[in-house]
Amino acid sequence: MAYDLGAVARLTMAVTDADGAPADSGTMVLTIGLPDDSTVVVDPVTPTATGSYVHDYTTTQAGRHTVRWVGTGANPTAYTDVFDVRDAAPVALVSLRRAKGQLNFDEDDTSDDTELRGMITGGSLAVERHLGRIVARRSFTERRTADRRGRVLLSHVPVLALTTVQTPDGTTVWDVDDLEFDPDSGMVAAKAGRALRGDVDFTYPAGLRIVPEDYQLATLIIVQHLWETQRGRMGAVPGGGDGEPTYISGKGFALPRRALELLDSPLPGVA
Repeated sequence: MAYDLGAVARLTMAVTDADGAPADSGTMVLTIGLPDDSTVVVDPVTPTATGSYVHDYTTTQAGRHTVRWVGTGANPTAYTDVFDVRDAAPVALVSLRRAKGQLNFDEDDTSDDTELRGMITGGSLAVERHLGRIVARRSFTERRTADRRGRVLLSHVPVLALTTVQTPDGTTVWDVDDLEFDPDSGMVAAKAGRALRGDVDFTYPAGLRIVPEDYQLATLIIVQHLWETQRGRMGAVPGGGDGEPTYISGKGFALPRRALELLDSPLPGVA
């Protein structure tokens, strides 16, 4: 499970007795390990119902968190889990509302929203990885080393602009108006003033100003594929009604063929 920074992570633990019936532990302690190696300890955690323990934790750091439940005394138990916190808004080529429409979900039903948002992010990143470029506009910060000709090749394209360019210690700052860049290749060089030298820190936006409709449709198909392979087709006609299955047990596609065609990918054996 992944949460946005500042969101509330609901952590739960269920305890049963030797016969499998819900039962309380004598004392329940929750320890949350944070990405900076510090911990948050909740001692004790009071059950909300017999054998049911819940703690709502407001996230403060981005990264991987560990969760450790330990029940002592009556009905001793222990359980370890993890959750992730994103340091930026999730990548999304389509809206949650549109994804719900693709799956014929009730817009007012929010019970699966968190899981569906994760699939939207996964599908969006899969489209970007397949295309080899950034689609959802966002800002990047990275350190690159200039070559002997004073050029730097940025990692994320298409580059939309240069926000800040400076040395790692901040002692040298380039005026972005004195630099030129190629949006598609990400190559940056000075057109006036000081040439780029050594390690240089860049902050810049990359992506498309408008997400093409075929990219959005491909993302929706991938999201539907992810949902169906996990949850079943929910009564859909096998093959999507056109004779072409999007998923066959044991023979699934990493990306559905329909999505690949929308992304202009050449298919094996197709001229």
